[in-house]
Amino acid sequence: MSQPVFSHLDADGTARMVDTGHKPVQHRSATAAGFVQMAPATLAALRAQALPKGDVLTVARIAAIQAAKRTDSLIPLCHSLPLDAVSVDFSVQEEGVAIHATATTFSKTGVEMEALTAVSIAGLTIYDMCKAIDKGMILQNIHLVSKTKQ
Repeated sequence: MSQPVFSHLDADGTARMVDTGHKPVQHRSATAAGFVQMAPATLAALRAQALPKGDVLTVARIAAIQAAKRTDSLIPLCHSLPLDAVSVDFSVQEEGVAIHATATTFSKTGVEMEALTAVSIAGLTIYDMCKAIDKGMILQNIHLVSKTKQ
C-alpha cells in the first residue's frame, strides 16, 4: 500500500507552506457545520436571551467572523486569504444549536480552514457564554459540508 502524499511536507518529510504561486485566482467558497448539544434549560435560557453574559448567538457570530479572518494566525502553514465574506447562521433545535458558516474569497487556495475555524469558534463562544448554567454541553460534529471553486 502506498503512503499518502501530504502537501505540507517536502520530500524529506519536513513541514512547509504549500506554494500556491502557480495556481490561478478563482472564486472559492467553503461551508462548514457543527453542533452544540446542551440541556433543555440552557436552550430555554438561550431562546429567552436570559443568560448572564447576554445575547449568545450575536456574540458567537461576531467571534466566528473574527476567527475566520485570523485563521492564518491560528493554524500553522495556513495561507493568509483576503476574505470577501463570512456568513454564520444558527438554528436552535430540540437538543442544541446547529452552526453553519460559509467563507468566500477570490484567491489561489481554498477557504475550508476559515469556514471550519468559524464554526469551531462559534461553538466555543456558545460554550463559554452558557457554561455558568451548563457544564455538560458537547461541541460536536464539526465538519466540512462543501467547497467550490470557479
